[in-house]
Amino acid sequence: MRVRLNLATKPMESHRRFLVGAGFTAFVAAVVFIALGWHVYAVREAAAEVRARTEKIREEYARYEEQRNDLKRFFDQRDIKGLDERAAFINGVIAVRSFNWTQMFMDLEHILPGGVRIISIEPKQVSGHVELNLTFGAADDEVKLKFLRALETSKKFSEVQVHSDDQSAQTSGPSTDKRIVHLSTFYSGA
Repeated sequence: MRVRLNLATKPMESHRRFLVGAGFTAFVAAVVFIALGWHVYAVREAAAEVRARTEKIREEYARYEEQRNDLKRFFDQRDIKGLDERAAFINGVIAVRSFNWTQMFMDLEHILPGGVRIISIEPKQVSGHVELNLTFGAADDEVKLKFLRALETSKKFSEVQVHSDDQSAQTSGPSTDKRIVHLSTFYSGA
């Protein structure tokens, strides 16, 4: 028969719980360390990619800036500047000549009430728009107001400004105009 007897002065203690807890903590710490390391690696790779793209954009910007400066130097030459002014003049002449009188008269015909007679029309190019200086005669005030309202509500005519509204001095002749009105308006015949 065997008897278990402990002759030690201190009983034997088991550190197994401590060792298991320490091992588990070390395992969790290793997993967290690997995950954080992977995250840092991914962030550094992304930052390197962003730096590379930024450098590429800077190089393109410098190249385009150099091209712009070259073009500016080219167009600042006296000969080229003269051509630019001449081209602007010719474009202005073409724009004035390409004014569509037929379309403008058709648009006026749609809004012109009875009793109104167009006396004169002067188109003028003003910063890319056509400004019309228009003089018309009206048989009475009601017809004049009707035509002005039609101009203001039209989609083709805008910014109507009346410059003068006079009584007609003509008492004899075929004209029945009692009011002569001078106005300006912008016309968009497109």
